[in-house]
Amino acid sequence: MGPGILLKAVLQGSFSLMVFGWAQVIMDIQPLIVLLSGEGHLHGFTHTYIGATLIGAVSAVTGKYAAEFGLRIIGAAHFLPISWPVTVFSAFIGAYSHVLLDSLMHSDLEPFAPFLRVNPFLSFISVEVLHKVCLYSGMIGALLYFVVARWLKKHNLSLHTDAIRRR
Repeated sequence: MGPGILLKAVLQGSFSLMVFGWAQVIMDIQPLIVLLSGEGHLHGFTHTYIGATLIGAVSAVTGKYAAEFGLRIIGAAHFLPISWPVTVFSAFIGAYSHVLLDSLMHSDLEPFAPFLRVNPFLSFISVEVLHKVCLYSGMIGALLYFVVARWLKKHNLSLHTDAIRRR
């Protein structure tokens, strides 16, 4: 989620962190089933770019409504509605970035399957560095988000640029 938090800080209302996160969860349903059942390929079809494309589409359609429901529950209805372009962009960034980041650390992942049965990204950076990148990008993103939010509030502007465009 760290890179997603940083993207949210930079893109503000043009990116939905909730839809991004939803795509992350859906990406890992198949590995969870493999872990629970003990059968199958841990990082199988869902962790390919073809699988991520399908999951991105499913995440966009379901994530829009789930995120809007969640925003209503937490009392953040002023961020509604989430536009379809923002939803689709956020879902696909979530799905594709998941494959990319997992390919840096999981040897069983074949991101370009069925066309290429190797993982060209494996060990490009160490798992320790990858974890630090994710952690620090989240920390920087959270700090940046609140700094920008404070600045926008001070200047009577909205964090939700998507809402500004609709006015």
